[in-house]
Amino acid sequence: MVETPDGVDVMATGLQFPEGPIAMPDGSVILVEIARGTLSRVSPDGTIDVIAETGGGPNGAAFGPDGRVWITNNGGFPSRIDDKGRTRIAEGNEGYVGGSIQAVDIATGQVETIYTECGEHPLMAPNDLVFDREGGFWFTDHGKQWDRVRDNGGIYYAKADGSHIECMSYPVEAPNGIGLSPDETRVYFAETHTGRVRVLDLAEPGKLDSPYGSSTRGRVLAGLPGEQLLDSLAVDSEDHVCVATIRNGGVTDFAPDGSHTHVPSGDPITTNICFGGDDMAAALITGSLEGTLLTTTWVRPGLRLNFNPY
Repeated sequence: MVETPDGVDVMATGLQFPEGPIAMPDGSVILVEIARGTLSRVSPDGTIDVIAETGGGPNGAAFGPDGRVWITNNGGFPSRIDDKGRTRIAEGNEGYVGGSIQAVDIATGQVETIYTECGEHPLMAPNDLVFDREGGFWFTDHGKQWDRVRDNGGIYYAKADGSHIECMSYPVEAPNGIGLSPDETRVYFAETHTGRVRVLDLAEPGKLDSPYGSSTRGRVLAGLPGEQLLDSLAVDSEDHVCVATIRNGGVTDFAPDGSHTHVPSGDPITTNICFGGDDMAAALITGSLEGTLLTTTWVRPGLRLNFNPY
């Protein structure tokens, strides 16, 4: 029995390190299972069905302008089952096949790999993505940890027709979740290990408003004290950045002025959040330690994402 705080309900159990939730009009949720290497669908009754086998480590997911679900694939992490039957992953190299951007036809399960490199540089561990109104998408590459060295992460922008990919900010310290402000003039991203949310200002879609070009890391919106790790995020309708937070077991709600509050989920490895429901006030949260999909009511409506069929 999974124990959760008051107001948080369990929609599904038995997921193998879930991430990247997408709320659907029929009440189901599409998400990835990193350790399983799949794009899966959770029905309202908690039933789990595999849509597609992506291989590697599917990490983030979002609908694109072509109606497919686009996936940031981190290339795969070694996984194990702990003594309580929970799926655990580690940032290691066993089974790593290289990072990529994929697109999945959810009707057929067909998986197409769109990008594996940017210029002469391979994608190391793409983590999360968000589409703008123009149909391009921003994504984070978390970087890759080897035995004694680490490949840096970065922020990228690409087109959904496969014609263009560009590194917009590099190097970045382990970037994870990414989102756009409601007016799409700012890109927010979370740095996992520093516990900071950073902001990149935009001059126009796909273009930074910065004199420093790709050398900029943007400005800091806020950071957390102590040992709190930031994972993926969603932006709500009032421009709050809601970031899944590891070790404190919940979601950190960052206001536009940088102040923040903690919303507990009950799972110390809380990895992502999305919004759904007719009023966009339902929060769907992935609890990856316990392998659960959690639901709660958010204090504000979430931001409707571009191209989501909801």
